[in-house]
Amino acid sequence: MDGAERMRDRWYRILVGGLLLITVTVSPAAAETQLLPGAAGDLDQATVDAVLATFQQAEQPLRAGNVDGIMALYSEHYNYHGLKKADMRRVWTNLFDEFRELSDIHHFSRMSKVGSGTKTIIEVTCTGSLSGLSKTGGLRVPIDSRYEEVHYMKFDEGQWRIRGNVGDAPRLMPFGTSPHPLF
Repeated sequence: MDGAERMRDRWYRILVGGLLLITVTVSPAAAETQLLPGAAGDLDQATVDAVLATFQQAEQPLRAGNVDGIMALYSEHYNYHGLKKADMRRVWTNLFDEFRELSDIHHFSRMSKVGSGTKTIIEVTCTGSLSGLSKTGGLRVPIDSRYEEVHYMKFDEGQWRIRGNVGDAPRLMPFGTSPHPLF
């Protein structure tokens, strides 16, 4: 990719990120999972469909406030900046206590396979957001947003599950940044 192509790609991703923020702000609850053109690289269609299905399966439990339904999408070996699956259960429980009709948006700009056999990981680059209706104020509230976050997916017990996100846990988070553990 030459410099001009990289610049166009960067502006495209910035535009998509901006549109996501507008969509979350003005639209009612709607789940959206989209694979951007060319994002799947050399993955076979069955794998792409199965990975996308994992994120699509979140829609019903998100709307219903079903913690068990959400947790079924996480690998037993989930680890993100030291957060384990049990930690994520507490996070989701707290979110469902505060919000209803959670809604997510995922725009996948890249999927790539790393490793082979039982050690295969699919890295999924995602820009998206999570929002919900506040139980106290009744307004739709942005809960989390991510730009070019890389999710690790692992094939576990017959389906692709969320294993974590790319990156080592920093000793100290830089000022103004936060981790985005919510898929």
